[in-house]
Amino acid sequence: MKLVRFLMNVPNSTNQPITVELKNGNIVNGTLLSANPQMNLNLKNVKLQQLYQDPILLQFINIRGNQIRQILLPDDLNIDAVLEKSQTKIKGHGAGPGAKPVLRRGGAGVGGGRGGGGGRGGRGRGRGR
Repeated sequence: MKLVRFLMNVPNSTNQPITVELKNGNIVNGTLLSANPQMNLNLKNVKLQQLYQDPILLQFINIRGNQIRQILLPDDLNIDAVLEKSQTKIKGHGAGPGAKPVLRRGGAGVGGGRGGGGGRGGRGRGRGR
């Protein structure tokens, strides 16, 4: 399971503040509103602590996912409940009883066995001199 799926379900489970440490050293404390698959976070009631500066209070902030170093969750967060919601559902198509057999070309290697036409030239071509 991916961390992003877990984070996407945290806002539904709690309204407690989380702490996000960014790669530039800034620390953001706030309530998680949402997270998307790129791990971009939306927070509200935010306190932004920049290095060597006084904290700034903001109503909302968006954090780009690739700028996040770590996310600190509250200690009393019910992780098991969030994990249950985060489990990916198995779709109808796939391996298992009643699944259609997968037809493959025989032989070894990537291109299949005995020919298949791959490579440069193909059938009946010379060396091109």
